[in-house]
Amino acid sequence: MSHPDPYGSTEPRGWDRPAPALPWPDTDLEPGPWRPAPAAPTHPTEPGGYARPGAAPDTYAAPDTYAGPDTYAGPYPNSGRRHDGPGRYDGPPAGDRSRPDGPERRGPWGEPARDDEYPTAQIAPVRDEPTDQIPAVRDEPEPEPPPGRRGRGRRRASAERPPTTTPTTSRAGRNLPAAIGVGVALGAAVVVPLFFFMPAFLAVLATAVGIGIWEMARAVRRSGAHPPLAPLVAGGVITVGLAWFAGPDALCLGLLVTVLGTMIWRLGDGPGNYQRDLTAATLIAVYVPFLAGFAAMLAAAPGDGHLRVLVTLVAVVLSDTGGYAAGVSFGKHPMAPTISPKKSWEGFAGSVTAAAAGSAVLLWVLFDVAPWWGALFGMAISVSAVLGDLAESMIKRDLGVKDMSNLLPGHGGLMDRLDSILFAVPVAYLLLAVFVPVVS
Repeated sequence: MSHPDPYGSTEPRGWDRPAPALPWPDTDLEPGPWRPAPAAPTHPTEPGGYARPGAAPDTYAAPDTYAGPDTYAGPYPNSGRRHDGPGRYDGPPAGDRSRPDGPERRGPWGEPARDDEYPTAQIAPVRDEPTDQIPAVRDEPEPEPPPGRRGRGRRRASAERPPTTTPTTSRAGRNLPAAIGVGVALGAAVVVPLFFFMPAFLAVLATAVGIGIWEMARAVRRSGAHPPLAPLVAGGVITVGLAWFAGPDALCLGLLVTVLGTMIWRLGDGPGNYQRDLTAATLIAVYVPFLAGFAAMLAAAPGDGHLRVLVTLVAVVLSDTGGYAAGVSFGKHPMAPTISPKKSWEGFAGSVTAAAAGSAVLLWVLFDVAPWWGALFGMAISVSAVLGDLAESMIKRDLGVKDMSNLLPGHGGLMDRLDSILFAVPVAYLLLAVFVPVVS
């Protein structure tokens, strides 16, 4: 006797209808495709009857047939498993072949399982292999580069080609051999025309002013200012020439012409950042050509102009050399750590002492000036040279550059050598005008 239809429908269900949902909440098991029974059902009057898979041809089992408290018979893979009540399950009976872990894998309706349903069945079992049969791993030598070429970033030394060495720097941060060589070359470029052909010295001075203006204009562009280069260079050369031929009044006139020419030239670029560009241009015009004009006036002094330039340059060189030697040997107390950390008060004392001693002897020999006046001259030149060096260091700190350029090996840019001289020549012009009056 079969139970009523659990779905509560009196319509007969044909074989083309979809499979009913599972009567229990087991999401791991899904019914397979429905297939007709091998024989006609025993009770044709029973709607929806079908044969249970694996049953005899003349056996009929209705859906969800309940055979007793301990046995459940139905058309699903768990047929014939023991149930003692809700929540209890005693596992599959012996010899159950309906699950993959049994002796023989079969599908949900008892048919043999395909290999593609269980892909791991095709994987060969892992066996322990003896390690003595595994070949040892050997380090392969690096392939040699083709002849005539070498690997990137690699240079091997040989008897014909010594290893590359980086240039050594001194405690002051300079390449000392390069700095000495460049310094000697610069001194020769100034002294030789100064003593043998004075107009050539004017050409050297005008060239140095043009290079200094270019370096300064290039450096201030880092702050966003763009001073016009052409009027600055032209005005700088004119300023130096006017100072050479006409003296102090012409020097001030040359500065005025340079600034006005820069203002007019800058109008062509529009009003954007006009004030900033003009401020930078004025700074360059005063700092480089105006101060360099005093060197031109020193050299233009009749009779002893070359000697006036010489004693000024020697005082600056002695100040720089004495400060370097004393700072490297005894420097412990920073002079201006936020501007130039390598300058010390011990180095400053060495600068003043060396310049004072050398100037006292040099002015006494060349101009017959009392030694104490010569020492005073040297001290003033040394202080002004150090202030000029600090002023340029402050400008470079503000612009965020280490050197004005890399034009001179071991020195940086030309302005890194002219900074001390540009501040020293106005002081020298004033003091020599007092100590050694110009004879017309």
